[in-house]
Amino acid sequence: MSRSPSFSVKSELSVKADPDAMQRWVLAFCIIRFDLEQGQLIEECYPPCCLTQEEELEVAFSSFPDSVSQHQNRSSIHDCIFFFRFQRHKHSKQGNGTSSEISEIDDKETSSTPEEVKSIRRSRSMDISRSLKYLYGYVFNRQRHDERLKRGGEQKSVVILSHGPYSSVFRPLLQIMGPLYFDIGRKAIEHIAGYVSLWPSPVPGKLMELPIGNAMLKVSLPPAHSLPLESGISYEESASSMAPFLPSNPSVPQGLFHDSDIFGTFRGLLLQLWLLWELLLIGEPILIIAPTPPQCCEAVASLVSLVAPLLCSVDFRPYFTIHDPDFAQLNALQEGDKYPPMVLGVTNLFFLKALRYIPHIVSVGSPAPSSSRVTIASRSTGRIPGKQEGFGLQQLSLKKFSPSSLFNAVKLRRDGPLCLMTEHKEAIWSTYVATTKPDTSILNRLIDAGMSPRVEESMSVVNNEILRRHFLELTTNFLAPFGPYFRATTPSEGSSPYTDPPPLPPFNADDFLMSLSARGVGKFLSKRMRSNWLDLYRRFLKGPNFLPWFQRRLAIAENEQHRLWRQARMKTDIHLLITKMPELEIVDCFNAIERHLLQEMQLQQSGRAISDSAAMCQKLKGDLQAVFNVLPNDMQQLLLLNPQRAALLQGSSSPELTKLPGRPSIQVGVVSSNSPR
Repeated sequence: MSRSPSFSVKSELSVKADPDAMQRWVLAFCIIRFDLEQGQLIEECYPPCCLTQEEELEVAFSSFPDSVSQHQNRSSIHDCIFFFRFQRHKHSKQGNGTSSEISEIDDKETSSTPEEVKSIRRSRSMDISRSLKYLYGYVFNRQRHDERLKRGGEQKSVVILSHGPYSSVFRPLLQIMGPLYFDIGRKAIEHIAGYVSLWPSPVPGKLMELPIGNAMLKVSLPPAHSLPLESGISYEESASSMAPFLPSNPSVPQGLFHDSDIFGTFRGLLLQLWLLWELLLIGEPILIIAPTPPQCCEAVASLVSLVAPLLCSVDFRPYFTIHDPDFAQLNALQEGDKYPPMVLGVTNLFFLKALRYIPHIVSVGSPAPSSSRVTIASRSTGRIPGKQEGFGLQQLSLKKFSPSSLFNAVKLRRDGPLCLMTEHKEAIWSTYVATTKPDTSILNRLIDAGMSPRVEESMSVVNNEILRRHFLELTTNFLAPFGPYFRATTPSEGSSPYTDPPPLPPFNADDFLMSLSARGVGKFLSKRMRSNWLDLYRRFLKGPNFLPWFQRRLAIAENEQHRLWRQARMKTDIHLLITKMPELEIVDCFNAIERHLLQEMQLQQSGRAISDSAAMCQKLKGDLQAVFNVLPNDMQQLLLLNPQRAALLQGSSSPELTKLPGRPSIQVGVVSSNSPR
């Protein structure tokens, strides 16, 4: 990917932005300046009026490195890229009017002129985006030091707001957009917005090619099963996403932030990765502190990626500040109070005192050395270059056991996390005893590349693949015992596919634990877990991750079972099937076929039919007629007393008026399968 793709600033060659199309990827582009008199100010926001006043404040405060934690850097220009996540609060007044006012506008769309309709639809799309629970902000921050200015410099941030955790897309996009904005100003926003408007809709789990000028971003999006089900977003999921086995292609992402640098971020704490995996698995609150925003947000992203393919329902904040509305509630918690399940990435050392009762604290990264503007490497994978602050490897060696390292660990535990106030160190403070043992065979496969930056970056890719593959295998095996609850069935040979499929097995936590205790956890986990492994499952069942994941997998399994039985109906030879049935079963089969046919027709009328729905309707109508033909005459006459059924047998796909012998014309419409016959 080129740092400076060819952007035309000529109006006749520019790409015009379409706010509605842009909303598929980006909610807004913001330019935020730090003003000495007024603080953080949003200079530009495109499209305008898409954020509430509270959201504008939150975005502004989250888009700058925390001055308390930053080491002074005398370089002329210092750039960094990071991202944050914040919760959207309902019932807030909008910048361009209240949500009730927007709804009132929507009600008047039918009476609007064509010119007004586009504006109204934009308000509607923004209103839908407001219903999303979280927003992500991707930041390109530039600090320019100039002794001639007040306080010796200035800083400004370019921010991309999105509803999706698409770090693999927006980090490389910021590498283009950030420098471009500081070169040509507002025109950069217009050009980037125009190209984003041309992008196709996001396809989770797929490799996508997204054009930006003469450059092409080749990025893989996180899979659908790792994305939360929120209002306004709907993704198709297949049963393969819940299968209890490893994917054949390791390059296909299996969870969020698959491009994060696990090895570079936790290089000084590799033996503790299994502890961190367990803490996130069971939903324990974790505070991650790092010297810079890029380092802390990369640590949070790497930690979240460890539990793939599990749907992570823990509230994670890659970069959290004291200005976040949720900080006041957290700051009020006293000793003994329970913290909510969340992972907070912070840089301000004040959090060590404000959240001193949080049970797990992780310190990562190293203070940023004095450096100049970040270098933007030529890449097409969408990955942030290794030399950029916070995304590259720390120049540390793999730590090996020694008496001095044991002494230092004991001293760190005794001093507590407040020792970070005087000197930053990589460490973990937690009283939790992990069930999972560190896998030394995995650690021995990791490559220590030495001090060469070029070799470090390539070895980082190899090490990350090793670690990510291992934890994917670990999580997949941990979830495997739940597999029988998601096992879809198919009609047995010779049975009727027109009957309702059997329900999936009901889940009971006590029965599950008893059964698992009796049969064991499996060879893979038994080698890697201590004898109290059942306690880890017990904690997982009570934690925040289990129920959303289980319900999601259950819904997918039910849909898969519905698809398999529907497919079996499509392939069944009805004539062969009914030759083996007694008369009573043939009548039941007739009623079942009629019910399935009405359901297909209802889906067609509601616009929710799938591609082969028309063919399915024709097949079911033929089956219905075939079964009807073998019934006794008295039964046929009885069935024809229902006008809707008579219309179906006459072959009308949209029965409206049916004339029965000896009866007046009766209006017939499609009714539900529960209507009286």
